[in-house]
Amino acid sequence: MEVLGIDIGGSGIKGAPVDTASGQLTQERLRIPTPQPAKPQGVSEVVVEIVKHFGWTGPVGVTFPGVVLNGVIMTAANVHHSWIGVNATKLFDGATVLNDADAAGIAEMRFGEGQGREGTVIMLTFGTGIGSAVFADGVLVPNTEFGHLQIHGKDAELRASDRAREEHGLTWEKWGGRVEEYLRHVEMLFWPSLFVIGGGVSKKADKFLPYVHVDTPIVPARLRNEAGIIGAALAVK
Repeated sequence: MEVLGIDIGGSGIKGAPVDTASGQLTQERLRIPTPQPAKPQGVSEVVVEIVKHFGWTGPVGVTFPGVVLNGVIMTAANVHHSWIGVNATKLFDGATVLNDADAAGIAEMRFGEGQGREGTVIMLTFGTGIGSAVFADGVLVPNTEFGHLQIHGKDAELRASDRAREEHGLTWEKWGGRVEEYLRHVEMLFWPSLFVIGGGVSKKADKFLPYVHVDTPIVPARLRNEAGIIGAALAVK
């Protein structure tokens, strides 16, 4: 089955058709910068542009950086607040819509580092914010928002996201220390069997993971930044 997966992020919106049997993109992905401010109308126009680019008439899966319940957006920390309460399934013409980190986790559990892993696997995506996907013996616990755990009285993503690294001009070593501090907090609460690190920064894992020391095994996502696109496609029934 081939499905068009579209991954909405705080800085970019990217999409590509996906072979859901193999988890492979069947065409080169298209990435378009996220409109600023990232309001529903502007974002939906980009989604339509991606659909038209591929001449797509089949099923579509779309990720969103916030809590999604039955297709309705409940939170919007890293896009415009006007998203809250929007029926995204309706806005995107019947597409399947789910949390972006959940989508990335679904893909990584099916085709990446989570394959065959038992216990609690936590995928964390480091980008504009910090997204989380939690799996208990392979079953997703949807809409966790671990990026908003409090570290030193602030949302963790304000200290340890990739955007925070760039905005504060942190070295990889300094940022790795913040990531370690955050992961130790998550580790204390959930005692996972594996951490999978995703998001755009996952392709640079060799620059910061050597500075991250936790008790839980930690690996970069195998699917890198394509995980959201693949997971969006896999979520379509």
